[in-house]
Amino acid sequence: MISLHTRIPVADVVHDTLLLPFEQRERCRQRARLASGEEVALFLVRGTVLRDGDLLLGEGGRVVRVEAALEPTYVVRCGDATLLARCAFHLGNRHTQTEVGIGWLRIRVDPVLREMVEGLGADVGEELAKFEPEAGAYGGGHGHHHEQGPGSLLAPVPLRQKIHRPSDIAPIAPDPV
Repeated sequence: MISLHTRIPVADVVHDTLLLPFEQRERCRQRARLASGEEVALFLVRGTVLRDGDLLLGEGGRVVRVEAALEPTYVVRCGDATLLARCAFHLGNRHTQTEVGIGWLRIRVDPVLREMVEGLGADVGEELAKFEPEAGAYGGGHGHHHEQGPGSLLAPVPLRQKIHRPSDIAPIAPDPV
């Protein structure tokens, strides 16, 4: 079994394909099966999310292309941009992974969320699709056409404030009498 451990931007030769639904493309440690039937182990940096078309480098210089699998999704469409924005707001408020397209939103199948956006006035259809949700404001952008690293953020990461714990505070000396 080969180990795939590094995402690379380009390759002259691609040796095989790895077909995965989004849920598996979010996991950095797992076993999977290539299109050829060969079993592989993924050992990627924690927090890595694989996107359709990403290239992975393995032992011996083997290169594997990631392909997003078709999976059941809901596609949310609205009569106007304001209603679509309201639906996006409410989905985001529930921390729902959402793919954003021109005039539509795509989410995983969830009857409760479907009922919510239909209650707002949206039309919801079922569709088998490659699910590619937004990476988030600090996730480095959407899709696989982005570079990793500090320059890839869509918004600045706030500086963390020092958290003061009781043990951090020096004891107050008693007043001399």
